[in-house]
Amino acid sequence: MRCLKAFGERIAARDPDRQTAEIHIRIALMKRFNALGTAETIRVP
Repeated sequence: MRCLKAFGERIAARDPDRQTAEIHIRIALMKRFNALGTAETIRVP
C-alpha cells in the first residue's frame, strides 16, 4: 500500500483500467475515513 499517493496527488497508473482501480481505492479510503470521523447519535427517550 505504500505505492498509493495522497488524495491530492496525481494518479500514478497509466493504464486506464489501473487508473479506474486506483480511483476506486481512493474513494473507498475516503468513505472509510469519513465513516470513522462521523459521530453516531442516539436518541434518548
